[in-house]
Amino acid sequence: MSPGVDGLLRPDQREDDMARTALVTGGTRGIGEAISIALKNAGYNVAATYAGNEEKANAFKAEHGIAVFKWDVSDPQACADGIAKVEAELGPVDVLVNNAGITRDAMFHKATFEQWREVMSTNLDSMFTMTRPVIDGMRERGFGRIINITSINGQKGQMGQANYSAAKAGVIGFTKALAQENAKKGVTVNAIAPGYIATEMVMAVPEKVRESIIATIPVGRLGESEEIAEAVVYLAGEKAGFVTGSTLTINGGQYIT
Repeated sequence: MSPGVDGLLRPDQREDDMARTALVTGGTRGIGEAISIALKNAGYNVAATYAGNEEKANAFKAEHGIAVFKWDVSDPQACADGIAKVEAELGPVDVLVNNAGITRDAMFHKATFEQWREVMSTNLDSMFTMTRPVIDGMRERGFGRIINITSINGQKGQMGQANYSAAKAGVIGFTKALAQENAKKGVTVNAIAPGYIATEMVMAVPEKVRESIIATIPVGRLGESEEIAEAVVYLAGEKAGFVTGSTLTINGGQYIT
């Protein structure tokens, strides 16, 4: 590899002329799939994690040539072991995209603690379990990009999603604090807050429900996973070194912060 025409390193390039390694949690489906593909196309060595759908993960690996790894992001030991395996196979993790998330929707007065705990464990505890094993290496190497996928509902709240909204709001707070701690070490930490994106899950809801959602979006359409992915590629790159502690809102104007 060699520097670009302007003499600067390309987004995927380290000073030792090796491609950087990017790790994307929940990286084989939906928004995560688009992120993994976009990072690979930008030249990164990409590892994508998944939790359960082995058939989909293997099909994704076969189609795109992206390494896949299975573990539970809420399990600290599984994350430490999994990250060690990724780094042994692909090199030190320079870019971490904390994308994995679940929903367990219910009106709060009918919700169970198990529904609360499951969402908190996967969506918020994973900020620690995934980031803690890579942060020391990033600081030592003087470069790191941590990109946390939050949600419009972590910004404005959503009826029936007290657990999800609380977890995703916590992701934003985590992002702001971690950014301040690591800025002088060359490690940036940012969040992306997608609005309603045309993923399998959203497209599976009844058409009338989708139409009612679109009616609240000023641009008049759902977002595309690739639009989130391109923002990740930018934030992961060398030229985004002055961007840290930010939450990039990508929701078609549905909620303006």
